[in-house]
Amino acid sequence: MRTCDDGGSGVGNNECVHRLIDEDKVVALVATTALTYAGASRVSAAGVPDIGGQPIGAAYDTYPHLYGIYGSLAPRTGTPGWGGKVYGGTEVYRYFKREHGARTAAVVSYNQSASAAYASLVARGLKAEGYKVVTEQVDFALPNFRAAAADLKDQGADLVFDAIDTHGNAQLCRAMDEVGADVIAKVTNVQNWTSSVPEDYKDSPRCRNVLWATGSSRNADDTADPAVQEFRAATRGLKTHSQWQLEGWAAAMWFTDAARSCATDLTRACVDRFMSRGTPYTADGLLIPVGYERLAEPPRTRRTCLSVARWKDAEGWVAQGDMNATCFVVPQLPYQP
Repeated sequence: MRTCDDGGSGVGNNECVHRLIDEDKVVALVATTALTYAGASRVSAAGVPDIGGQPIGAAYDTYPHLYGIYGSLAPRTGTPGWGGKVYGGTEVYRYFKREHGARTAAVVSYNQSASAAYASLVARGLKAEGYKVVTEQVDFALPNFRAAAADLKDQGADLVFDAIDTHGNAQLCRAMDEVGADVIAKVTNVQNWTSSVPEDYKDSPRCRNVLWATGSSRNADDTADPAVQEFRAATRGLKTHSQWQLEGWAAAMWFTDAARSCATDLTRACVDRFMSRGTPYTADGLLIPVGYERLAEPPRTRRTCLSVARWKDAEGWVAQGDMNATCFVVPQLPYQP
């Protein structure tokens, strides 16, 4: 096994790709997490399967031989998505509307391009589901989270979504507690679905206990599940556990199954054949079934399932229903990556 830290930069990523593919001659990349996946086209051109990567950018909807942890329906011929547009569903917003009666949602972002662009996408999805949307933008250098929290309280927000980092989320939650902003859910994503919540949100007990996370993998705190038990046993020495760790574990299982299918002929091409065979993969139930198709046209709607958990101080992350049964047929909205 070889690892490489690209330092979060495009230059570093290209250096890692060169080292791993050209020098180390790796059979596959597994659980790639690249903030700037500058070397993606080189990975694809070399025919190296990239298995179970985190789709931070659009690379996994752009290139062949790249298999993101959540699957793809895009043609993947070198252009993102369909004609440069990728698509996402509104299942998260549908869930909170249908299951919890939410009607008004706040979206908090920084006045920074990537944050603002993601917040705009969230707002579009919420509006498509019929929500009243309250937008709150704070200064990246000197954020006034208290003013944002006071306004979303005054606007009667049921839900709070965000396009800010973990530190910003902690500050926002603290401000919400200080102004008495009570919401159904402060909704976060897989990046913040971690056991470090008590430490990260130590100053905001009320907001902390309305933290909800959504994703496409089984709750890492669901220790009644045999596959989660195996993951937790193998990682028991870690200080914290997170959903990203579990998804990395699932990616490793995926590669292992692909390698076993090759028997004594372990090559890049053999592993890629396993990955592209068209059979949905679940990593023994850790993942909502993941598949890859190459649709000529983007789907207008899609049946999408959702893993949902909420934080409780006494119990940790608590799963909310069966992720393979919490499913909705929702519109697919285009956006420019």
